[in-house]
Amino acid sequence: MQCFHCGEEADSHPPITLELDGLTREFCCYGCRSVCETIHQEGLTGFYQHRTAPAVTPKSLTATELEQIRELDHPLVQQTFVQPVKGGLEAQLLIEGITCAACIWLLENHLSRQPGVLSFSVNHTTQRARLVWSPDQVHLSQLVTAIHELGYAARPYKADEVELALKAEKRSALIRLSVAGIGMVQSMMLAFPLYFELVNDLSPTFIQFFRWFSLLVATPVVLYSARPFFRNALRDIRTRHLTMDVPVATAIGLAYLASAWVTIVGGQEVYFESVCMFTFLLSLGRYIEMQARYRAGLTGNALVGVQPRVASRRLGDQVDLIATHELKAGDIIVVKPGETLPVDGTIIAGHSTINEAALTGEYLPETRSTGDYVHAGSLNGESPLDVRVEKTGASTRLSGILRILDRVQSEKPAVARMADRVAGMFVSRILILAPLVWVGWWLAGSDRAFDITLSVLVVTCPCALSLATPTAITSATVKLRKLGFLPTRGHTLESLNTIDTVVFDKTGTLTEGKLSLVGTHVLGSLNENEALNLAAGLEQHSEHPIAKAFSGFRPEPLTDFHNHVGGGLTATWRGNQVAIGHSDFVGGHTSAPKPDLETGHGIAIWMADSSQWLACFVLDDRPRDDAHEALATLHAMGIHTVLLSGDRSGHVAHISKLLGLDEAYGQATPEDKLARLKSMQDQGRHIMMVGDGLNDLPSMAGSSVSVAMGSAADLTQLRADAVLLNGQLRQLPEAIRTGIATRKVIRQNMAWALTYNLCALPLAAAGIIPPWLAAIGMSLSSLVVVLNALRLGRDAPTPGNNPTLAANLELPRA
Repeated sequence: MQCFHCGEEADSHPPITLELDGLTREFCCYGCRSVCETIHQEGLTGFYQHRTAPAVTPKSLTATELEQIRELDHPLVQQTFVQPVKGGLEAQLLIEGITCAACIWLLENHLSRQPGVLSFSVNHTTQRARLVWSPDQVHLSQLVTAIHELGYAARPYKADEVELALKAEKRSALIRLSVAGIGMVQSMMLAFPLYFELVNDLSPTFIQFFRWFSLLVATPVVLYSARPFFRNALRDIRTRHLTMDVPVATAIGLAYLASAWVTIVGGQEVYFESVCMFTFLLSLGRYIEMQARYRAGLTGNALVGVQPRVASRRLGDQVDLIATHELKAGDIIVVKPGETLPVDGTIIAGHSTINEAALTGEYLPETRSTGDYVHAGSLNGESPLDVRVEKTGASTRLSGILRILDRVQSEKPAVARMADRVAGMFVSRILILAPLVWVGWWLAGSDRAFDITLSVLVVTCPCALSLATPTAITSATVKLRKLGFLPTRGHTLESLNTIDTVVFDKTGTLTEGKLSLVGTHVLGSLNENEALNLAAGLEQHSEHPIAKAFSGFRPEPLTDFHNHVGGGLTATWRGNQVAIGHSDFVGGHTSAPKPDLETGHGIAIWMADSSQWLACFVLDDRPRDDAHEALATLHAMGIHTVLLSGDRSGHVAHISKLLGLDEAYGQATPEDKLARLKSMQDQGRHIMMVGDGLNDLPSMAGSSVSVAMGSAADLTQLRADAVLLNGQLRQLPEAIRTGIATRKVIRQNMAWALTYNLCALPLAAAGIIPPWLAAIGMSLSSLVVVLNALRLGRDAPTPGNNPTLAANLELPRA
């Protein structure tokens, strides 16, 4: 007897049994019996109906293993894989023991019934689980134990371990491909001379020897190389979800069994070479597609690999090398030139250039000095830095990007779901049509009925149809991430191709979001440099945002400083009192009449001494350096641009005119913004909303695609459909172009796949295409789709290669 749960031999005495639905089930051990009883009590017996492989035999946890699981509750341990989220905590786990889709169904349903669990999902491809729970109601160790009680194992997700698993999967796929390739070459050497009559007058004994040798060659191909097709087909049939593996497995299985029958009993035709060729070519197509996915780095391991495992921690005058996961907020670390930052933090000593290409896609290094914020994954340039740790492990910005990528992978766009439905319908029709073709040719008295039926099954396999969308989405997503445009929702790419209107917020989006010096008017005896240095000397003791506009100049030495709140500053310079501030304040500290000067837009800051007006400085929030280029490109694409801001109308109109936007609206509340967007949507417009503040959230939610700047508030980034990591507006047109190109490639792939299948089907049914040629045609069709999709990732413009861009864009905050 076999164990009802795991399939192992049930030979215990006395037998271990359990009554289920009126039937007595036998088990190999009490662990399997306990798991089955738990599944039955929770009403999850559908697991046994849908599984395609036996479950793993549960192992009792030892005292040491239980202690290791309890350690997962410690905050220091959780730093590397647990992240605070709304309502609780989120952990990334790696699940072991999953054998089929039914295992995932069981795990997700079992965990969702545990108290305190907010959500639990498992990615079948990577076997990574995302667990969100309330720590006030349940401990993580209790939930991990619940997973172990079902016979599976769970541990914190670590990229290096997953990388090893991926390499093992690739190695296994390569071995299967090699076995199929050797079998194909050997079987073709035996079959082709007979096909094309290159060898004549062979005796029946010699022909029979060829057949037996071909059977010997084809058997490991079918039993080993083609095993994934049979396993997947059996799963699909049990779950009543037809995919391309069903006709593949049917064709391989029928051809092999029929050929083996003819070899043993006797008959006319064998198809061993077609079996081996079909298995090899299909495996080759899938291997190439798998390699493309791994090179694309959608698993995120390429990003994780940039994080160092050790760090140099400073304790007084001593520097010790410790593991990165041991760092905590407040620690001081030393980052040498050429090293990668292991944490997010603030520079407290040093001045260097930082390469943030891993995070923002911007390959040009940025200058960073004391007080600036830096992120894990960034590469230090030429000078050592002392950095105070702010965020570590799962809290860093790099880890947040990885979680977003993982979420995007798990979400399936509508076009991908549509392709799956079409492929499933196509498979069901082929499985009905193939027997009819055989019956028709058999009734016609043809001895090629089986050949023709086999060709129909092979040539019409919808592999290309199933690959048409995911390969294109994968390639496009990777291209956008390299540009610094990070999609955070599955529908983003689909929606980008429909955009005809882009709506911008002003402050922090089209403009830099900070006051800058845009004009200097010298009025007295000082030249421009002397006036700016004197202003820097006055403002150096002020914490007002205006003071930062003068921080790049060399301050003059002054004495007797006084800060007049709401007015300005005064000090003594060369024995004379000088004042800086608004005009009324400065006018009260000088005897000279105020000059008649038109300052235009912006904030006017005046400076004078006791006898004369010295200068007038005009400060304003100026446009981003690449705003002109981005808007000009959008206009060239025929896209309508709108400025929608809550700032005063005069300044909004000035920025709009300066940049050449089509429309501009100022003094708009969040409610006004949303109403304006709804009005444009009622006109049939498809809108992209670009913003950075919390006040932009309502309007972003009402747009087709919402984009948050990399410097936006955390909540704004979380709610957005995409994040512009490097803050470069010129990537918006390229993102829209990529969305349009993706849609075009998907349509091309779908058209090719459908045209190929519709053309090949009648030719195969008419007996024109032999099985071996059908295998070549099907595989080439799949390769065409994959290679066409990979074109999306070519010739991606390199971010930051525009000489007009400023040298130090503001670093996105996590």
